[in-house]
Amino acid sequence: MSILNSVGELVGSVIAVALLLALAVISFFVTIFIVDAGASLAGLSPGDDFVTLAAAVLTAGAIVGGASPLTAIAGAENA
Repeated sequence: MSILNSVGELVGSVIAVALLLALAVISFFVTIFIVDAGASLAGLSPGDDFVTLAAAVLTAGAIVGGASPLTAIAGAENA
C-alpha cells in the first residue's frame, strides 16, 4: 500500500505544479495588460521589452510573496 500512496502523492504533486504553472502564465498575461494600460493612461509609450520586464518582475514578486505564508503554515519555519 505504501507504493500506491507514493504514486498518489506524486500524481498530486505533478497536478499541483501544472496548475501553479498555468496560473503563473495567466497572471503574467494579466499583468502585461495592466502595465500596458497603466502606461497608456499616464501618457507614456514604453517599448514592449520594458512592459514585459515590468510584468515579469511584478509577477515573480507576487508568486514569491504568495508562497511565503504557505511555508509558515506547513511548519517549515520550525526547522
